[in-house]
Amino acid sequence: MGAGIPVTGELVPPSHLTPCPGYLTIATMKNIFAVGLLLAFASINLYGQAAPVVGVADPTSLFTDKDPVLHKNKQAAMHIVIDLLGYGHWNEADKWLTERYIQHNPGFASGRETVMRAFGTTAGRPIPADPKDWSTKVVAVTTQGNDIVCVATVSTRPDPRNPGQTYTTTHFDMWRFVDGKADEHWDEGQITAGARGGGPGGPPAGAPAGARQ
Repeated sequence: MGAGIPVTGELVPPSHLTPCPGYLTIATMKNIFAVGLLLAFASINLYGQAAPVVGVADPTSLFTDKDPVLHKNKQAAMHIVIDLLGYGHWNEADKWLTERYIQHNPGFASGRETVMRAFGTTAGRPIPADPKDWSTKVVAVTTQGNDIVCVATVSTRPDPRNPGQTYTTTHFDMWRFVDGKADEHWDEGQITAGARGGGPGGPPAGAPAGARQ
């Protein structure tokens, strides 16, 4: 055909043609449906492609260093994460925490005694001899200078999108050390209704004391 449609001997430009309203409605619905499908698939991909968080095979290797001061501080961090937080040996807290222990987790006041009162009411559990059997799975250990040590661990939490299922994410604890003892602590603890914040260098809000899995 040509540039237009012949009507009574004249050419009517395509721009002057009036489409059928019913056709527009159907076409619009198809487009909306197609966009909806794309968004649905995009959401599935967005939430379904995250790689699970896993711990390293030999966590003890992350807590060593050639610098003697940093090595001592890393070792102290390991004992805090495993002995205290992981297996509840809070009777040994004075070995690894200063008396003033400055706390930046909003769920707890500062002070070593605060930590011991909150978590030291039950006896500690035996610590497996093989680090591969530790319930706490260490992902990474990073440092700044020789007094700051940050430990990232695996945190398994309930999946609100899928009841009865869980997902993994990363929990972190960061300490500033003085003479081989943690003097200040940071983590991602939050204030939640009906629950105290995360542990004193412990799991996120709502998780049981020492929970790291």
